[in-house]
Amino acid sequence: MESDGKLSDRYFQAVAVVEMNPEDMGRLGVTDRVKVSTSKYSVVLPVKSSDRVPSGVIFIPMGPWANFIMHSLTDGTGMPSLKSVKVSVESTTDGITSLNDILRSLGAKGLEVYPMDKPLNSGERRVFEDVPCPFCGDLCDHLKIEVEGDRIVRNVGGCAISMAKFLNYWRHRILKPYVRRDGKLVEVDLDEAIDLASDILVKSKYPLLYGWSNTSNEAVEVGVELAEILHGVIDNTSTICHGPTIQGAQEVGTVRTTFGTVIQLADLIIFWGSNPSHAHLNHFTRLILREGRFSKGRRDRKIVVIDVRKTPIADQADLFIQIEPRRDLELITALMMVLKDLDIEAPKIAGVPREKVLELADMMMRARYGVIFVGVGVTMSGAKNRNLQEVIRLVQELNEWTKFAIIPMRGHYNVSGSNETILWLTGYPYGVDFSRGFPKMIPGVTTTVDLLANGDVDAMLVVASDPAAHLPIEAVQHLSKIPVIVIDAKWSLTTLFSDVIIPSGFVGIEFEGTAYRMDGVPIRMRKVVDPPKGVLSDVEILSKILSKVKEKRGWV
Repeated sequence: MESDGKLSDRYFQAVAVVEMNPEDMGRLGVTDRVKVSTSKYSVVLPVKSSDRVPSGVIFIPMGPWANFIMHSLTDGTGMPSLKSVKVSVESTTDGITSLNDILRSLGAKGLEVYPMDKPLNSGERRVFEDVPCPFCGDLCDHLKIEVEGDRIVRNVGGCAISMAKFLNYWRHRILKPYVRRDGKLVEVDLDEAIDLASDILVKSKYPLLYGWSNTSNEAVEVGVELAEILHGVIDNTSTICHGPTIQGAQEVGTVRTTFGTVIQLADLIIFWGSNPSHAHLNHFTRLILREGRFSKGRRDRKIVVIDVRKTPIADQADLFIQIEPRRDLELITALMMVLKDLDIEAPKIAGVPREKVLELADMMMRARYGVIFVGVGVTMSGAKNRNLQEVIRLVQELNEWTKFAIIPMRGHYNVSGSNETILWLTGYPYGVDFSRGFPKMIPGVTTTVDLLANGDVDAMLVVASDPAAHLPIEAVQHLSKIPVIVIDAKWSLTTLFSDVIIPSGFVGIEFEGTAYRMDGVPIRMRKVVDPPKGVLSDVEILSKILSKVKEKRGWV
Protein backbone atom coordinates (compact mmCIF):
# COMPACT_ATOMS: atom_id res chain seq x y z
CA MET A 1 0.00 0.00 0.00
CA GLU A 2 2.74 2.46 0.96
CA SER A 3 5.07 1.61 -1.91
CA ASP A 4 2.80 0.80 -4.86
CA GLY A 5 -0.67 2.04 -3.88
CA LYS A 6 -4.06 0.37 -3.72
CA LEU A 7 -4.50 0.20 -7.48
CA SER A 8 -1.43 -2.03 -7.89
CA ASP A 9 -1.08 -5.76 -8.50
CA ARG A 10 0.80 -6.12 -5.20
CA TYR A 11 -2.17 -4.73 -3.27
CA PHE A 12 -4.45 -7.18 -5.10
CA GLN A 13 -2.17 -10.11 -4.24
CA ALA A 14 -2.05 -9.10 -0.57
CA VAL A 15 -5.74 -8.37 -0.02
CA ALA A 16 -7.72 -10.40 -2.56
CA VAL A 17 -7.09 -13.82 -1.02
CA VAL A 18 -8.90 -16.37 1.16
CA GLU A 19 -6.99 -18.22 3.87
CA MET A 20 -8.63 -21.61 4.40
CA ASN A 21 -7.98 -24.73 6.44
CA PRO A 22 -6.60 -27.56 4.24
CA GLU A 23 -9.17 -30.02 5.64
CA ASP A 24 -12.00 -27.74 4.48
CA MET A 25 -10.33 -27.39 1.09
CA GLY A 26 -10.16 -31.16 0.71
CA ARG A 27 -13.74 -31.68 1.84
CA LEU A 28 -15.07 -29.08 -0.62
CA GLY A 29 -12.77 -30.14 -3.47
CA VAL A 30 -11.13 -26.72 -3.61
CA THR A 31 -8.09 -26.35 -5.86
CA ASP A 32 -7.13 -22.74 -6.46
CA ARG A 33 -10.21 -20.54 -5.92
CA VAL A 34 -13.55 -20.31 -4.13
CA LYS A 35 -16.77 -18.38 -4.37
CA VAL A 36 -17.63 -16.69 -1.07
CA SER A 37 -21.24 -15.55 -0.70
CA THR A 38 -23.52 -13.86 1.78
CA SER A 39 -27.28 -13.46 1.31
CA LYS A 40 -26.91 -10.79 -1.41
CA TYR A 41 -23.35 -10.64 -2.67
CA SER A 42 -20.45 -12.86 -3.67
CA VAL A 43 -16.81 -12.70 -4.76
CA VAL A 44 -14.46 -15.22 -6.33
CA LEU A 45 -10.99 -15.23 -4.81
CA PRO A 46 -7.80 -17.31 -4.91
CA VAL A 47 -7.24 -19.63 -1.95
CA LYS A 48 -4.23 -19.91 0.31
CA SER A 49 -4.04 -23.09 2.36
CA SER A 50 -3.37 -22.32 6.03
CA ASP A 51 -3.53 -24.57 9.08
CA ARG A 52 -3.58 -21.40 11.21
CA VAL A 53 -7.26 -21.00 10.30
CA PRO A 54 -9.50 -23.47 12.13
CA SER A 55 -11.88 -25.73 10.24
CA GLY A 56 -15.13 -23.96 9.47
CA VAL A 57 -13.52 -20.51 9.36
CA ILE A 58 -12.02 -18.53 6.49
CA PHE A 59 -10.01 -15.32 6.68
CA ILE A 60 -10.01 -12.50 4.11
CA PRO A 61 -7.87 -9.40 4.79
CA MET A 62 -9.84 -6.18 5.26
CA GLY A 63 -10.31 -4.43 1.93
CA PRO A 64 -12.69 -4.04 -1.03
CA TRP A 65 -13.20 -7.79 -1.59
CA ALA A 66 -14.07 -8.61 2.02
CA ASN A 67 -16.24 -5.54 2.44
CA PHE A 68 -18.07 -6.16 -0.84
CA ILE A 69 -19.89 -9.10 0.78
CA MET A 70 -20.46 -7.49 4.21
CA HIS A 71 -23.81 -5.99 5.12
CA SER A 72 -24.09 -2.49 6.60
CA LEU A 73 -26.30 -3.29 9.59
CA THR A 74 -24.69 -1.97 12.78
CA ASP A 75 -27.31 -3.10 15.33
CA GLY A 76 -27.49 0.40 16.76
CA THR A 77 -23.75 0.53 17.53
CA GLY A 78 -22.45 2.30 14.41
CA MET A 79 -20.06 -0.62 13.96
CA PRO A 80 -20.79 -3.07 11.11
CA SER A 81 -19.93 -6.73 11.66
CA LEU A 82 -16.72 -7.13 9.67
CA LYS A 83 -15.65 -10.32 11.45
CA SER A 84 -17.38 -13.58 12.41
CA VAL A 85 -19.87 -13.26 9.55
CA LYS A 86 -21.62 -16.36 8.24
CA VAL A 87 -20.87 -17.07 4.57
CA SER A 88 -21.20 -19.92 2.14
CA VAL A 89 -18.05 -21.19 0.43
CA GLU A 90 -17.91 -23.35 -2.70
CA SER A 91 -15.28 -24.46 -5.16
CA THR A 92 -15.57 -22.72 -8.53
CA THR A 93 -13.88 -22.28 -11.89
CA ASP A 94 -15.34 -18.80 -12.39
CA GLY A 95 -12.96 -15.91 -13.02
CA ILE A 96 -11.45 -14.19 -9.99
CA THR A 97 -13.25 -10.97 -9.05
CA SER A 98 -11.06 -8.06 -10.14
CA LEU A 99 -10.83 -4.65 -8.53
CA ASN A 100 -12.53 -3.15 -11.59
CA ASP A 101 -15.41 -5.62 -11.13
CA ILE A 102 -15.80 -4.41 -7.56
CA LEU A 103 -15.56 -0.73 -8.49
CA ARG A 104 -18.11 -0.99 -11.28
CA SER A 105 -20.56 -2.78 -8.97
CA LEU A 106 -20.04 -0.12 -6.32
CA GLY A 107 -20.75 2.65 -8.84
CA ALA A 108 -17.34 4.32 -9.15
CA LYS A 109 -17.62 7.59 -11.07
CA GLY A 110 -14.48 6.86 -13.06
CA LEU A 111 -11.49 4.55 -13.09
CA GLU A 112 -8.83 7.03 -14.14
CA VAL A 113 -6.07 8.23 -11.84
CA TYR A 114 -3.07 10.44 -12.54
CA PRO A 115 -0.37 9.43 -10.05
CA MET A 116 2.76 11.54 -10.19
CA ASP A 117 6.08 11.22 -8.42
CA LYS A 118 7.20 14.24 -6.47
CA PRO A 119 10.31 15.73 -8.15
CA LEU A 120 13.27 15.09 -5.88
CA ASN A 121 16.02 17.68 -5.65
CA SER A 122 19.55 16.82 -4.66
CA GLY A 123 21.03 18.61 -1.69
CA GLU A 124 22.99 18.35 1.48
CA ARG A 125 22.73 15.36 3.74
CA ARG A 126 20.76 15.94 6.94
CA VAL A 127 19.96 13.65 9.84
CA PHE A 128 16.86 13.99 12.02
CA GLU A 129 16.83 12.24 15.39
CA ASP A 130 13.82 11.09 17.45
CA VAL A 131 11.33 11.37 14.58
CA PRO A 132 7.82 9.93 15.20
CA CYS A 133 6.42 7.58 12.57
CA PRO A 134 3.06 8.63 11.03
CA PHE A 135 1.69 5.18 10.37
CA CYS A 136 0.19 3.23 13.29
CA GLY A 137 -1.04 4.02 16.78
CA ASP A 138 2.31 3.10 18.33
CA LEU A 139 3.71 6.41 17.02
CA CYS A 140 7.29 5.16 17.42
CA ASP A 141 9.20 8.36 18.15
CA HIS A 142 12.75 7.04 18.17
CA LEU A 143 13.39 7.00 14.41
CA LYS A 144 16.54 8.36 12.82
CA ILE A 145 15.72 9.74 9.37
CA GLU A 146 18.51 10.51 6.90
CA VAL A 147 17.72 12.91 4.06
CA GLU A 148 19.65 13.99 0.97
CA GLY A 149 17.94 16.99 -0.57
CA ASP A 150 14.27 15.89 -0.88
CA ARG A 151 15.03 12.17 -0.88
CA ILE A 152 14.68 10.19 2.35
CA VAL A 153 17.47 7.65 2.02
CA ARG A 154 17.37 5.85 5.34
CA ASN A 155 14.99 5.09 8.20
CA VAL A 156 16.79 3.67 11.23
CA GLY A 157 14.56 2.11 13.89
CA GLY A 158 11.39 1.95 11.85
CA CYS A 159 9.51 -1.24 10.99
CA ALA A 160 9.05 -2.47 7.41
CA ILE A 161 5.85 -0.42 7.00
CA SER A 162 7.48 2.69 8.43
CA MET A 163 10.40 2.32 6.02
CA ALA A 164 8.01 1.91 3.10
CA LYS A 165 6.08 5.05 4.11
CA PHE A 166 9.12 7.28 4.51
CA LEU A 167 11.19 5.99 1.60
CA ASN A 168 8.23 5.98 -0.82
CA TYR A 169 6.50 9.18 0.36
CA TRP A 170 7.26 10.82 -3.01
CA ARG A 171 5.66 8.09 -5.16
CA HIS A 172 2.13 7.94 -6.63
CA ARG A 173 1.24 11.35 -5.27
CA ILE A 174 -1.66 13.65 -6.00
CA LEU A 175 0.19 16.80 -7.01
CA LYS A 176 -2.57 18.74 -8.78
CA PRO A 177 -6.18 19.57 -7.86
CA TYR A 178 -8.86 17.89 -10.00
CA VAL A 179 -12.61 18.29 -10.50
CA ARG A 180 -14.94 15.89 -12.28
CA ARG A 181 -16.63 17.28 -15.38
CA ASP A 182 -18.73 15.16 -17.72
CA GLY A 183 -17.51 12.06 -15.92
CA LYS A 184 -13.82 12.90 -16.35
CA LEU A 185 -11.27 14.34 -13.95
CA VAL A 186 -9.99 17.70 -15.14
CA GLU A 187 -6.97 19.49 -13.69
CA VAL A 188 -7.75 22.91 -12.18
CA ASP A 189 -5.95 25.40 -9.99
CA LEU A 190 -6.23 25.26 -6.21
CA ASP A 191 -8.53 28.27 -5.88
CA GLU A 192 -11.06 26.74 -8.28
CA ALA A 193 -10.99 23.42 -6.44
CA ILE A 194 -11.46 25.18 -3.09
CA ASP A 195 -14.34 27.21 -4.52
CA LEU A 196 -16.13 24.15 -5.92
CA ALA A 197 -15.59 22.18 -2.69
CA SER A 198 -17.04 24.99 -0.60
CA ASP A 199 -19.94 25.33 -3.05
CA ILE A 200 -20.78 21.61 -2.67
CA LEU A 201 -20.73 21.90 1.11
CA VAL A 202 -22.79 25.10 1.27
CA LYS A 203 -25.48 23.66 -1.02
CA SER A 204 -25.61 20.43 0.96
CA LYS A 205 -28.43 20.03 3.47
CA TYR A 206 -26.67 17.37 5.53
CA PRO A 207 -22.96 16.78 4.75
CA LEU A 208 -20.66 14.18 6.31
CA LEU A 209 -17.05 15.06 7.14
CA TYR A 210 -15.15 11.79 7.50
CA GLY A 211 -11.62 10.49 8.09
CA TRP A 212 -9.31 12.55 10.34
CA SER A 213 -7.26 9.64 11.74
CA ASN A 214 -4.27 10.24 9.43
CA THR A 215 -3.94 13.96 9.99
CA SER A 216 -3.11 16.31 12.84
CA ASN A 217 -5.28 17.41 15.75
CA GLU A 218 -4.99 20.94 14.42
CA ALA A 219 -6.73 19.85 11.20
CA VAL A 220 -9.45 18.11 13.21
CA GLU A 221 -10.13 21.37 15.07
CA VAL A 222 -10.86 23.13 11.78
CA GLY A 223 -13.02 20.19 10.71
CA VAL A 224 -15.19 20.44 13.82
CA GLU A 225 -15.82 24.15 13.20
CA LEU A 226 -16.66 23.41 9.56
CA ALA A 227 -19.14 20.67 10.54
CA GLU A 228 -20.81 22.98 13.04
CA ILE A 229 -21.24 25.81 10.53
CA LEU A 230 -22.61 23.39 7.91
CA HIS A 231 -24.98 21.69 10.39
CA GLY A 232 -23.47 18.39 9.28
CA VAL A 233 -21.74 15.40 10.89
CA ILE A 234 -18.08 14.89 11.72
CA ASP A 235 -16.99 11.27 12.17
CA ASN A 236 -13.65 9.51 12.21
CA THR A 237 -12.52 5.97 11.43
CA SER A 238 -13.41 4.77 14.96
CA THR A 239 -16.79 4.04 13.45
CA ILE A 240 -15.30 0.90 11.87
CA CYS A 241 -12.65 -0.01 14.44
CA HIS A 242 -12.67 0.96 18.13
CA GLY A 243 -15.98 2.80 18.37
CA PRO A 244 -17.35 -0.02 20.55
CA THR A 245 -14.30 0.35 22.82
CA ILE A 246 -15.13 4.01 23.38
CA GLN A 247 -18.78 3.17 23.99
CA GLY A 248 -17.76 0.52 26.51
CA ALA A 249 -15.59 3.03 28.38
CA GLN A 250 -18.45 5.54 28.41
CA GLU A 251 -20.70 2.95 30.03
CA VAL A 252 -18.42 1.51 32.73
CA GLY A 253 -15.28 3.68 32.83
CA THR A 254 -11.88 2.21 32.08
CA VAL A 255 -8.50 1.34 33.58
CA ARG A 256 -5.77 2.75 31.36
CA THR A 257 -2.00 3.03 31.48
CA THR A 258 0.87 4.13 29.23
CA PHE A 259 3.63 2.35 27.36
CA GLY A 260 6.06 3.41 30.08
CA THR A 261 4.26 1.31 32.69
CA VAL A 262 4.14 -1.65 30.32
CA ILE A 263 7.91 -1.48 29.79
CA GLN A 264 8.83 -0.87 33.43
CA LEU A 265 6.34 -3.07 35.31
CA ALA A 266 4.22 -5.44 33.23
CA ASP A 267 4.89 -9.16 33.62
CA LEU A 268 1.73 -10.41 31.85
CA ILE A 269 0.72 -9.20 28.39
CA ILE A 270 -2.52 -10.38 26.77
CA PHE A 271 -3.25 -9.74 23.10
CA TRP A 272 -7.00 -10.24 22.70
CA GLY A 273 -8.31 -10.10 19.13
CA SER A 274 -5.23 -8.22 17.97
CA ASN A 275 -2.25 -9.14 15.82
CA PRO A 276 0.55 -6.57 16.18
CA SER A 277 2.90 -8.71 14.10
CA HIS A 278 0.98 -7.51 11.01
CA ALA A 279 -0.42 -4.14 12.02
CA HIS A 280 2.04 -2.73 14.61
CA LEU A 281 5.34 -4.28 13.64
CA ASN A 282 7.56 -2.63 16.27
CA HIS A 283 5.10 -3.21 19.12
CA PHE A 284 6.55 -6.50 20.34
CA THR A 285 10.16 -5.36 20.16
CA ARG A 286 9.48 -1.97 21.69
CA LEU A 287 7.31 -3.08 24.60
CA ILE A 288 7.61 -6.81 25.20
CA LEU A 289 11.28 -7.59 24.54
CA ARG A 290 12.55 -4.37 26.08
CA GLU A 291 13.98 -4.38 29.60
CA GLY A 292 12.48 -2.03 32.15
CA ARG A 293 13.43 -0.85 35.61
CA PHE A 294 11.57 -3.73 37.26
CA SER A 295 11.59 -6.18 34.36
CA LYS A 296 14.26 -8.10 32.48
CA GLY A 297 12.27 -8.07 29.26
CA ARG A 298 10.73 -11.11 27.59
CA ARG A 299 12.13 -13.63 30.11
CA ASP A 300 10.25 -11.81 32.89
CA ARG A 301 6.98 -11.63 30.94
CA LYS A 302 4.26 -14.11 30.13
CA ILE A 303 2.49 -13.62 26.81
CA VAL A 304 -1.09 -14.76 26.16
CA VAL A 305 -2.85 -14.55 22.79
CA ILE A 306 -6.64 -14.94 22.50
CA ASP A 307 -7.98 -15.17 18.95
CA VAL A 308 -10.13 -17.22 16.59
CA ARG A 309 -7.11 -18.17 14.46
CA LYS A 310 -3.45 -18.74 15.15
CA THR A 311 -1.98 -15.42 14.08
CA PRO A 312 1.82 -15.00 13.86
CA ILE A 313 1.90 -13.26 17.26
CA ALA A 314 0.59 -16.53 18.75
CA ASP A 315 3.93 -18.13 17.91
CA GLN A 316 5.47 -15.89 20.57
CA ALA A 317 2.89 -16.75 23.23
CA ASP A 318 3.29 -18.79 26.40
CA LEU A 319 -0.41 -19.56 26.19
CA PHE A 320 -2.61 -19.47 23.08
CA ILE A 321 -6.38 -19.49 23.63
CA GLN A 322 -8.23 -20.27 20.38
CA ILE A 323 -11.86 -19.32 20.88
CA GLU A 324 -14.78 -19.90 18.58
CA PRO A 325 -16.05 -16.90 16.58
CA ARG A 326 -18.55 -14.55 18.28
CA ARG A 327 -18.02 -16.11 21.72
CA ASP A 328 -15.64 -13.62 23.41
CA LEU A 329 -18.34 -12.63 25.87
CA GLU A 330 -18.70 -16.25 27.00
CA LEU A 331 -14.99 -16.46 27.80
CA ILE A 332 -15.05 -13.13 29.64
CA THR A 333 -17.99 -14.34 31.75
CA ALA A 334 -16.16 -17.55 32.65
CA LEU A 335 -13.07 -15.60 33.76
CA MET A 336 -15.28 -13.36 35.91
CA MET A 337 -16.78 -16.49 37.49
CA VAL A 338 -13.33 -17.75 38.45
CA LEU A 339 -12.45 -14.38 40.00
CA LYS A 340 -15.64 -14.57 42.07
CA ASP A 341 -14.85 -18.17 43.12
CA LEU A 342 -17.81 -19.66 41.22
CA ASP A 343 -17.63 -23.16 39.72
CA ILE A 344 -17.51 -23.68 35.96
CA GLU A 345 -19.33 -26.91 35.17
CA ALA A 346 -19.10 -26.91 31.36
CA PRO A 347 -16.11 -28.86 29.97
CA LYS A 348 -15.61 -26.22 27.27
CA ILE A 349 -16.19 -22.47 27.26
CA ALA A 350 -16.27 -20.70 23.87
CA GLY A 351 -14.61 -23.81 22.46
CA VAL A 352 -11.79 -23.61 25.02
CA PRO A 353 -11.19 -26.48 27.49
CA ARG A 354 -12.09 -25.52 31.07
CA GLU A 355 -8.51 -26.28 32.20
CA LYS A 356 -7.13 -23.59 29.90
CA VAL A 357 -9.65 -21.05 31.16
CA LEU A 358 -8.62 -21.80 34.75
CA GLU A 359 -4.95 -21.55 33.76
CA LEU A 360 -5.53 -18.13 32.19
CA ALA A 361 -7.46 -16.87 35.20
CA ASP A 362 -4.66 -18.05 37.50
CA MET A 363 -2.06 -16.23 35.39
CA MET A 364 -4.13 -13.05 35.57
CA MET A 365 -4.57 -13.17 39.34
CA ARG A 366 -0.89 -13.97 39.99
CA ALA A 367 0.48 -11.24 37.72
CA ARG A 368 2.41 -8.37 39.27
CA TYR A 369 1.09 -6.03 36.58
CA GLY A 370 -1.05 -7.21 33.68
CA VAL A 371 -2.06 -5.43 30.48
CA ILE A 372 -4.67 -6.43 27.90
CA PHE A 373 -4.09 -5.07 24.40
CA VAL A 374 -7.57 -5.42 22.94
CA GLY A 375 -8.08 -5.34 19.17
CA VAL A 376 -10.78 -5.14 16.53
CA GLY A 377 -11.23 -8.89 16.70
CA VAL A 378 -13.33 -8.11 19.77
CA THR A 379 -15.01 -4.90 18.55
CA MET A 380 -16.11 -6.15 15.12
CA SER A 381 -17.94 -9.31 16.10
CA GLY A 382 -20.66 -10.62 18.34
CA ALA A 383 -21.74 -8.31 21.13
CA LYS A 384 -19.42 -5.46 20.02
CA ASN A 385 -19.62 -2.71 22.67
CA ARG A 386 -20.97 -5.21 25.21
CA ASN A 387 -17.78 -7.23 24.69
CA LEU A 388 -15.73 -4.19 25.60
CA GLN A 389 -17.88 -3.30 28.60
CA GLU A 390 -17.27 -6.76 30.02
CA VAL A 391 -13.54 -6.79 29.20
CA ILE A 392 -13.22 -3.49 31.07
CA ARG A 393 -15.24 -4.89 33.98
CA LEU A 394 -12.91 -7.89 34.01
CA VAL A 395 -9.90 -5.57 34.27
CA GLN A 396 -11.61 -3.60 37.03
CA GLU A 397 -12.28 -6.83 38.94
CA LEU A 398 -8.67 -7.96 38.48
CA ASN A 399 -7.55 -4.80 40.25
CA GLU A 400 -9.06 -6.30 43.40
CA TRP A 401 -6.34 -8.97 43.12
CA THR A 402 -3.40 -7.17 41.51
CA LYS A 403 -2.63 -4.32 39.09
CA PHE A 404 -4.20 -4.56 35.63
CA ALA A 405 -4.89 -2.19 32.73
CA ILE A 406 -6.34 -2.21 29.22
CA ILE A 407 -5.00 -0.47 26.09
CA PRO A 408 -6.94 -0.56 22.78
CA MET A 409 -4.71 -1.44 19.82
CA ARG A 410 -5.54 1.65 17.78
CA GLY A 411 -4.76 1.48 14.07
CA HIS A 412 -4.09 4.80 12.33
CA TYR A 413 -1.43 6.97 13.90
CA ASN A 414 -3.83 9.69 15.09
CA VAL A 415 -7.15 7.90 15.46
CA SER A 416 -6.86 8.38 19.24
CA GLY A 417 -6.02 12.07 18.77
CA SER A 418 -8.95 12.73 16.47
CA ASN A 419 -11.26 11.13 19.05
CA GLU A 420 -9.75 13.27 21.81
CA THR A 421 -9.92 16.50 19.79
CA ILE A 422 -13.55 15.99 18.77
CA LEU A 423 -14.34 15.11 22.39
CA TRP A 424 -12.73 18.29 23.78
CA LEU A 425 -14.63 20.47 21.33
CA THR A 426 -18.06 18.81 21.28
CA GLY A 427 -18.38 16.54 24.32
CA TYR A 428 -18.54 13.45 22.07
CA PRO A 429 -15.67 11.41 20.56
CA TYR A 430 -17.01 10.67 17.05
CA GLY A 431 -20.21 10.55 15.01
CA VAL A 432 -21.06 14.10 16.13
CA ASP A 433 -24.16 15.63 14.53
CA PHE A 434 -24.76 19.41 14.36
CA SER A 435 -28.00 19.30 12.34
CA ARG A 436 -29.97 21.08 15.09
CA GLY A 437 -27.29 23.61 15.90
CA PHE A 438 -25.78 21.76 18.86
CA PRO A 439 -23.66 18.60 19.07
CA LYS A 440 -25.19 15.18 19.63
CA MET A 441 -23.99 11.62 19.09
CA ILE A 442 -26.33 8.70 18.45
CA PRO A 443 -24.44 5.49 17.56
CA GLY A 444 -26.35 3.68 14.86
CA VAL A 445 -27.85 6.94 13.59
CA THR A 446 -25.15 9.63 13.33
CA THR A 447 -22.31 7.23 12.51
CA THR A 448 -20.85 6.95 9.01
CA VAL A 449 -21.95 3.47 7.92
CA ASP A 450 -25.54 4.13 9.01
CA LEU A 451 -25.64 7.62 7.45
CA LEU A 452 -24.42 6.32 4.10
CA ALA A 453 -26.29 3.00 4.01
CA ASN A 454 -29.56 4.74 4.93
CA GLY A 455 -28.99 7.47 2.32
CA ASP A 456 -29.17 10.25 4.91
CA VAL A 457 -26.27 12.47 3.82
CA ASP A 458 -26.13 14.36 0.54
CA ALA A 459 -22.42 15.28 0.36
CA MET A 460 -19.17 14.00 1.84
CA LEU A 461 -15.77 15.50 2.64
CA VAL A 462 -13.08 12.83 3.10
CA VAL A 463 -9.83 13.85 4.79
CA ALA A 464 -6.83 11.48 4.80
CA SER A 465 -8.93 8.33 4.59
CA ASP A 466 -10.17 5.73 2.11
CA PRO A 467 -13.78 4.79 2.95
CA ALA A 468 -14.38 3.23 -0.47
CA ALA A 469 -11.82 0.54 0.44
CA HIS A 470 -13.03 -0.05 3.98
CA LEU A 471 -16.81 0.45 4.27
CA PRO A 472 -19.48 -2.19 3.52
CA ILE A 473 -21.07 -2.30 0.09
CA GLU A 474 -24.34 -0.40 0.75
CA ALA A 475 -22.41 2.49 2.32
CA VAL A 476 -20.06 2.79 -0.66
CA GLN A 477 -22.91 2.54 -3.15
CA HIS A 478 -24.47 5.66 -1.64
CA LEU A 479 -21.06 7.32 -1.75
CA SER A 480 -21.19 6.95 -5.52
CA LYS A 481 -24.48 8.90 -5.70
CA ILE A 482 -23.47 12.06 -3.82
CA PRO A 483 -20.84 14.77 -4.35
CA VAL A 484 -17.55 13.71 -2.73
CA ILE A 485 -14.54 15.89 -1.90
CA VAL A 486 -11.20 14.19 -1.15
CA ILE A 487 -8.23 15.82 0.56
CA ASP A 488 -5.28 13.42 0.51
CA ALA A 489 -1.60 13.03 -0.37
CA LYS A 490 -1.95 9.88 -2.49
CA TRP A 491 -4.46 8.33 -4.85
CA SER A 492 -6.92 5.97 -3.22
CA LEU A 493 -10.03 4.02 -4.18
CA THR A 494 -12.14 6.89 -2.84
CA THR A 495 -10.66 9.26 -5.43
CA LEU A 496 -12.49 7.13 -8.02
CA PHE A 497 -15.77 8.21 -6.40
CA SER A 498 -14.81 11.86 -5.94
CA ASP A 499 -15.91 15.09 -7.63
CA VAL A 500 -13.17 17.28 -6.18
CA ILE A 501 -9.64 16.12 -5.34
CA ILE A 502 -7.26 18.42 -3.46
CA PRO A 503 -3.65 17.33 -2.86
CA SER A 504 -2.20 17.66 0.63
CA GLY A 505 1.10 16.96 2.34
CA PHE A 506 2.02 14.27 4.84
CA VAL A 507 1.85 15.20 8.50
CA GLY A 508 4.97 13.80 10.14
CA ILE A 509 7.02 13.95 6.93
CA GLU A 510 6.26 17.25 5.17
CA PHE A 511 4.37 19.13 7.89
CA GLU A 512 4.35 19.31 11.66
CA GLY A 513 1.34 18.71 13.86
CA THR A 514 0.13 17.00 17.02
CA ALA A 515 -1.01 13.39 17.30
CA TYR A 516 -1.98 11.06 20.15
CA ARG A 517 -0.40 7.67 20.71
CA MET A 518 -2.76 4.74 21.38
CA ASP A 519 -2.08 5.06 25.13
CA GLY A 520 -3.23 8.70 25.15
CA VAL A 521 0.21 10.36 25.14
CA PRO A 522 0.48 13.42 22.82
CA ILE A 523 3.37 13.38 20.35
CA ARG A 524 4.63 16.29 18.26
CA MET A 525 5.05 15.17 14.64
CA ARG A 526 8.19 16.35 12.80
CA LYS A 527 8.89 17.79 9.37
CA VAL A 528 11.89 16.25 7.60
CA VAL A 529 11.41 17.36 3.96
CA ASP A 530 9.58 20.15 2.15
CA PRO A 531 6.19 19.40 0.56
CA PRO A 532 5.79 19.42 -3.24
CA LYS A 533 5.54 22.88 -4.75
CA GLY A 534 2.03 24.28 -4.33
CA VAL A 535 0.86 21.50 -2.01
CA LEU A 536 -0.55 22.71 1.30
CA SER A 537 -1.17 21.04 4.64
CA ASP A 538 -4.60 19.72 5.65
CA VAL A 539 -4.91 22.62 8.09
CA GLU A 540 -4.29 25.21 5.37
CA ILE A 541 -6.66 23.55 2.89
CA LEU A 542 -9.47 23.16 5.44
CA SER A 543 -8.98 26.74 6.63
CA LYS A 544 -9.39 27.97 3.04
CA ILE A 545 -12.56 25.91 2.61
CA LEU A 546 -13.86 27.19 5.95
CA SER A 547 -13.25 30.80 4.92
CA LYS A 548 -15.04 30.25 1.61
CA VAL A 549 -17.99 28.59 3.34
CA LYS A 550 -18.28 31.54 5.74
CA GLU A 551 -18.07 33.96 2.84
CA LYS A 552 -20.83 32.17 0.90
CA ARG A 553 -22.97 32.00 4.02
CA GLY A 554 -22.53 35.76 4.43
CA TRP A 555 -20.61 35.45 7.70
CA VAL A 556 -17.74 37.71 6.57
